[in-house]
Amino acid sequence: MKKIVIIGFLVALIAGLAIFFAGNTGKSYSTDPNDANAYLRVHIRANSNSAEDQEVKYKVRDEVVSYLTPIVAECTTKEEAIKKISANLDGAAKVADETLKKYGYTYGAKASIRQEEFPTRVYQNTTLAAGVYDALILELGTGKGDNWWCVVYPPLCFGGGNCKVEYKSKIAEIIKKFFG
Repeated sequence: MKKIVIIGFLVALIAGLAIFFAGNTGKSYSTDPNDANAYLRVHIRANSNSAEDQEVKYKVRDEVVSYLTPIVAECTTKEEAIKKISANLDGAAKVADETLKKYGYTYGAKASIRQEEFPTRVYQNTTLAAGVYDALILELGTGKGDNWWCVVYPPLCFGGGNCKVEYKSKIAEIIKKFFG
């Protein structure tokens, strides 16, 4: 009788956890919104604030995001994302340069990974506090214009716009696999 009660309790506990975590699908990221060290941000700086430089900044952004998305898609840590992007900095700068040339701009782009100060920002349902973050910096020309920024890891801006930070339970995954 004691074994049945214990088994019943465990089944109820597992079922409760499964219900609690139902709906948490997608990749799990070990990130804390209050921990700047958990994030890799991206910052694309326009050459100037002219309408033309601002417009091409977004075209460069689209191309660079398309280039980097498959590179960082399977990263499970920020360190892995930094390593993969670092190995592809020249490629990201080349994509930016080619996009600029395609639209008739003669200035180039520079890409680097470094620490930078960011203000508080809200991305979907995640608020990142102001602070110093590791970031992929892409400067177009002088890099003196208004900029675009987002988060590379976890992928808040990469992956077709559908990416979001989701926390999920390993127990819920096991239960879903077991019970279908």
